[in-house]
Amino acid sequence: MNLPASSSFVANDASGYERLMGRWSRRLAEPFLDFVGTAPSERVLDVGCGTGALAEALLQRGPVQALHGVDLAPPYVAAAGERVRAPGVAFQVGDACALDFADQHFDRVFCLLVLHFVPKAELALAEMRRVARPGATVGAAVWDARGGFVANRVFWDTAAALDPQGAGERRARNYTRPMTRPGDLGRAWRTAGFDDVVETSLSMRMDYASFDDYWTSFSGTEGPHAEYVATLDENGRSRLCDALRRAYLDGEADGPRSYAALAWAVKGTAPR
Repeated sequence: MNLPASSSFVANDASGYERLMGRWSRRLAEPFLDFVGTAPSERVLDVGCGTGALAEALLQRGPVQALHGVDLAPPYVAAAGERVRAPGVAFQVGDACALDFADQHFDRVFCLLVLHFVPKAELALAEMRRVARPGATVGAAVWDARGGFVANRVFWDTAAALDPQGAGERRARNYTRPMTRPGDLGRAWRTAGFDDVVETSLSMRMDYASFDDYWTSFSGTEGPHAEYVATLDENGRSRLCDALRRAYLDGEADGPRSYAALAWAVKGTAPR
């Protein structure tokens, strides 16, 4: 599936996304909502809603007046609509850089694990501010890809050791995506004109049942890891799988592993 230039994330299959990221988005949604805050009977926009993880967590905290989820990937939007059904909830295909909503419409605008895949993230942020009413909370979170995303580093560091050019270049791109360096989100929010900007980091764990659980997450159809694996021939894929298995097992029997994962988060208030 070819997505517009507004996204660099390869999106093809909702079940593959669930294995790669959806399950972790659900886990991160709780500390994210604790940080950005919620209130009953508000109009909320979920930018880059994926398969509905944030929307699901939000609805568990109370009713909303309206909850709109927007994502570029039709398979994800369809899956979110099937998974999250409640009065006032709607999901639609849309572009974070060209939101199809009126000015000053939402009480809260959230963006979970999306902005680092938007090449022109400043355009998405401008749109998020445009649709936020004065005094609305606008918040986002992205992975600390270089410093605090262990499962991701295991994959890219191992791949780059085997393939310094091909995987090495992709690793560099993934470690330096927009908004992922310390302070990036806060600077972007202040530049966009938000008031009361607050930054923090959020922590969680990624728990894998086995190496197969880990490997199938990254070698499926979704995201930059699968995009790289698809470039390998059978021998290259086998070498990468074997090397990752050794890294995952780390001298012990196959079985559960738990990796720390950190995300940068920010919130601000739309100017009154």
